[in-house]
Amino acid sequence: MELKQAAETICHNGLILVCCPNQMKSATSSSPRLPQRISLVTLTAQSLRESMQAGHWHGHLPGERELCARLQVSRHTLRGALHELERDGFLEVSDRQRRRIKTEVKPKKATHSRVIALISPRPLLEMSPSTVVMVDDLRDQLSRLGFSFEIHVSTACFTAKPARALEALTTRSPAAAWVVFGSLEPVQSWFMRRQLPCLVVGSCAPEISLPSFDTDYRALCRHAGGMLCGKGHRHIAFVRPLGDYGGDVQSEQGLREALGGSHAPTLQVISHDGTAANLCALLDRALRSARPPTAYVVARAMHVLTVMMFLTQRGKRVPLDVAVISRDDEAFLQHTVPPITRYAANTGQFARSVCKAARQLAEAGTLPPKAIRLMPKLIRGETV
Repeated sequence: MELKQAAETICHNGLILVCCPNQMKSATSSSPRLPQRISLVTLTAQSLRESMQAGHWHGHLPGERELCARLQVSRHTLRGALHELERDGFLEVSDRQRRRIKTEVKPKKATHSRVIALISPRPLLEMSPSTVVMVDDLRDQLSRLGFSFEIHVSTACFTAKPARALEALTTRSPAAAWVVFGSLEPVQSWFMRRQLPCLVVGSCAPEISLPSFDTDYRALCRHAGGMLCGKGHRHIAFVRPLGDYGGDVQSEQGLREALGGSHAPTLQVISHDGTAANLCALLDRALRSARPPTAYVVARAMHVLTVMMFLTQRGKRVPLDVAVISRDDEAFLQHTVPPITRYAANTGQFARSVCKAARQLAEAGTLPPKAIRLMPKLIRGETV
């Protein structure tokens, strides 16, 4: 009688112990069969073999560094597993070449992928704190739903011509759905043309028909502009990074709508390269102009600190001489003096919305190309 495949797994002294219940029953009561010891090397080899049979990789295996990251094992363990697969005839190795998957490995019928992949131009350490929290919430929620969540960091996928890098990534690491962070039109256009299941965290370019989630920056900045007009400000600056990011474009549009009409206040857009030196140089130029701004709406919380400290250095009192509004919020803004007037999104709600959409996209393969916008709340500080 064949033994059942199900087994209890027990960790002991760095090894995985697999205890098969039927084996225990078949032994005599006086001398039960001991649990089998299976090393992590063997389990890693089994995982690689199953992935090859499922058609997860074609032609060649990825490099050792990528495999270690995906399998969460050391290079020593991985090499032991690869040696087992080479010995058993599943892999072929040539000098200075990647390990080739032997054609004799007949792939099994592929099951529906349970992998959801995120692509970002920046690693987690360079993301804003609120974005890191949101990504962690997203990972946790998808894990509870039975999905694997992979993060791919690639600057090459976010260039003006990302086709080759995106093609290589999506071929090397197939996924049931792709979640794209911080993207511009070329990335979005590529996913739309390829008809791959893609969810944009951010705002899409006008001609892009992909589902997306973002803060309603247009409504937010329209509200901020109206608030500044109500305080009598006639020269307002919008401080934003360079690049046609959808949220920044929507923000500028909302401000212009708020400042429209006869005898409207002027809007000066200050586009910087993200460095404090460049931003300060542009702020200095604005202060020396014939009509220096009396109010600043600043995109990205980290740049609000630069603006506030620069104005203080120039002898400008906030809010007596100039007003400052932060379009975005981070926890560290709670500790500024004076407290900064800002808009705060609910990161938990945002993560739940993205998780729900990503799950639907992974399971159905498609979603209506709707732009879902979440409205943040105003935190009234003392800088307006």
